[in-house]
Amino acid sequence: MVTAMKVSEILQVKGDILYTVSPDTQLADAAATMADRDIGSLVVMEYGDLVGMLTFREVIQAVNAHGGTIGAGTVRKHMDDSPITVTPDTEVNEVRRIMLEKHARYLPVMNARTLLGVISFYDVAKAVLEAQSFENRMLKAYIRDWPAEQVAED
Repeated sequence: MVTAMKVSEILQVKGDILYTVSPDTQLADAAATMADRDIGSLVVMEYGDLVGMLTFREVIQAVNAHGGTIGAGTVRKHMDDSPITVTPDTEVNEVRRIMLEKHARYLPVMNARTLLGVISFYDVAKAVLEAQSFENRMLKAYIRDWPAEQVAED
């Protein structure tokens, strides 16, 4: 059932490719990485610790603040320095609630201080849709194989 799905299951399907950046990276370089890799976020790591997230939202805000250019600032200046995180055991319905309430499209997945990955709104929507499709197929197969009722003989 969809309600019992956990973040760890999404990470297993998604794989372990993870893009990170240092807070001292030029914002223009980080934006170029995001464009080249066709990704919407970069995890900001410093000395092995998660220190922030840079998403297309922060890049657009920087472009807007600089009159249409990205400017010469670093990732540190523009990143979200207190991103909301989830654990591998967080249930997907809780992730959906967090994403909707906090307008968060990307959530780092942490096991204590270890970064395991990032899940996106897209990843969650895809996982839920696939789980529902599987459940529908199972229900239809069950209904198709429903045993014929026995007619009681008097």
